[in-house]
Amino acid sequence: MKLPVISGKEAVKAFEKLGYAPVRQTGSHIRMKHLSDPSKTPISIPNHKVLGKELLRKFLRDADITVEEFIKLI
Repeated sequence: MKLPVISGKEAVKAFEKLGYAPVRQTGSHIRMKHLSDPSKTPISIPNHKVLGKELLRKFLRDADITVEEFIKLI
């Protein structure tokens, strides 16, 4: 399945549905941590208009979800 073209804000909203929450922002990067499972890797999402495909794929690997699961969240 192909990855969608989304913005950083859309990605933040999708990861919030997974239980991640923004903890801080440095410049254009929003740092997110999982609230209920601290063993999950924190994610740093750039607040850009379009996220690169490989970067988005890395976020999905870090969150341990599939592309199909992610598409349902957005």
